[in-house]
Amino acid sequence: MVFSPLDQFKIAPLISIVLIGIDMSLTNLLLASFLAVFVIYSYVFIIKDINTNSFFIIPKSWQSLVEKLYALVIQLLSDIITTGSEKYLPFLIVLFMFILSNNLIGLIPHSFTTTSYFTFTFFMSFTVFIGMTIIGFQKHGLEFFSLFLPANTTFFLALILVPIELISYIAKPISLGTRLFINLMDGHTLLKDIVGFSWNILLVENLTAIVFVIPLLILVLLTGLELAVALIQAYVFVTLTCIYLNDCEALH
Repeated sequence: MVFSPLDQFKIAPLISIVLIGIDMSLTNLLLASFLAVFVIYSYVFIIKDINTNSFFIIPKSWQSLVEKLYALVIQLLSDIITTGSEKYLPFLIVLFMFILSNNLIGLIPHSFTTTSYFTFTFFMSFTVFIGMTIIGFQKHGLEFFSLFLPANTTFFLALILVPIELISYIAKPISLGTRLFINLMDGHTLLKDIVGFSWNILLVENLTAIVFVIPLLILVLLTGLELAVALIQAYVFVTLTCIYLNDCEALH
């Protein structure tokens, strides 16, 4: 039983496994992550024709939805990354669908929202950060450090700008992970607060309690808002990833 709105974010072991003194228990976070991966695979299998094992020439509603999500990511790539954007398409589509799947799974009652967990979002953002840094060094070598020094900068001005640009670069994964974590956590906490308030009021033993069905109607509206937030936050995460990758590709 959940007594606090924050209890929904606690990692709880479902199956306790300890090997050689190492805790390898199956937790609700791990289960939700595996479920998100399964959902990503399901996107492909559901829109395929079982008989021919191929996509429909005339897409059905589900296939049209998935194609629109793919087109959204493709449009981001073409608009933001100026050179070599095609090679990032598989990674960014999987990243977008993975975040979106985790966000939507978190809206299911009694489920666990992995993207509202601090360590999970930071792991994704720092993985992107390390990857884009490696890409920058592979493509530009030591010239990559020019990213921290704007052109035509004097020596004394560089003493100020270089530390600022370096701090700004290091802050990218922190802001990327924090934005996703805070938005999902705030939304789910608000939903839980309103659910608890509405339910407790409706337990009042008189007819005036029926007036408090209004918070339940507000809850329905907030749930719709959370669906939009789930999509928007996945979109924002991938958009910022594209911007950071473009910086490393073109040294902007």
